[in-house]
Amino acid sequence: MTVATASVLPTVSVNPSVNHRSSGTLTTHRRRLYPVRVANDSKTTQVSPDLTIEKSQGDKIVDGMEFGELCNEFECISSPAVEATARQLVRDILELREGNRALGTYAVSVKYKDPVRSFTGRDKYKRQLWSTGALDKPNVSVQDMVMLSTSLLNIKWTLKGTPKNPLASVGGPVILKVDSRFTLNQISGQVIEHEESWDLSSSSTIAQAFFWASRRLFSTTESAKDFSDTFKNFSSRFSTKKENVDYYPDPSGDPTKFFQAEDDFQRDAVQLALFLALLYFLVQFLRTTL
Repeated sequence: MTVATASVLPTVSVNPSVNHRSSGTLTTHRRRLYPVRVANDSKTTQVSPDLTIEKSQGDKIVDGMEFGELCNEFECISSPAVEATARQLVRDILELREGNRALGTYAVSVKYKDPVRSFTGRDKYKRQLWSTGALDKPNVSVQDMVMLSTSLLNIKWTLKGTPKNPLASVGGPVILKVDSRFTLNQISGQVIEHEESWDLSSSSTIAQAFFWASRRLFSTTESAKDFSDTFKNFSSRFSTKKENVDYYPDPSGDPTKFFQAEDDFQRDAVQLALFLALLYFLVQFLRTTL
């Protein structure tokens, strides 16, 4: 269990007594101390009289994490982007974000896998979540988040909600314990692999049956969408290729098409004319000498 502790606000202190020597006499000036908070937004530094700062639950959890030694005196083995990604991932989980997720935390060709579904591509993270469609007022709590290595993030969280189906709701809430593992690019911090494992041991038999039935139906629907998107992309590429062939044809495919080919008949005629001219001058020469 990761315990987040609030950080102590920095204070700017001034030595209460400053000695000045002037004309051989010693005078003492006392200055009043004021606690301040320095907020850094990467562009400006502001001083605010507000002594408290509200942090989200995700930030508190991340603050209690150990990210390991990112750099030593010889080389850097990871980047601060890994920490930024961890903060964003836990926010997305806690808020059950769908559609408005920060897709920049995922690589374009990220690979996802759970017990019933797998896919490739971050665009699929824009779709509706199973939890918001199948459960009534689902809520999430994060139990633990730890860096297993400089590129492997593990988040353990619990999803709880009552099935929207009236028949399934008699079995009580679905309590799903999720173990999410994210493999991160150590330079960009983006997720390149996302794998989940599930534990329903805290749910009733009816709730478990509802979960597996609805989740498999959801996965089948999403797979159909994947196939439809793939077919559309293929058709779009084929149409583009066909247009290129129609408007920019290559009639010969000959790499020498930009060079002018010689005319064999013309070449032979020139050679024959030169031969006859040479023969004529030879005959005239012999006639004048003999």
